[in-house]
Amino acid sequence: MDAEYFLSVARQAMWILALASAPILLPALISGLILGMIQAATSIQEQTLSFVPKLIVVGVSLVIFGGMILGLLSDFTVSIFERIPDLVR
Repeated sequence: MDAEYFLSVARQAMWILALASAPILLPALISGLILGMIQAATSIQEQTLSFVPKLIVVGVSLVIFGGMILGLLSDFTVSIFERIPDLVR
């Protein structure tokens, strides 16, 4: 096997990682920004005020996108296992 093969597998793994993490990270980022602006506008600096809503948003995101993320990761895992015989040759 040449280096290009392993680089393509690594590139694909990084792309799958980005696709799997984006549906969780983006809503958490947006909710954190909105809550930060609200806290700055009202001068309320309570730590749990920002933590609990972000936790709820991440939980809801996992419920909504969890099946898609699991399917994406399982398809990638199956494709990696299918490539094992090519590596042995």
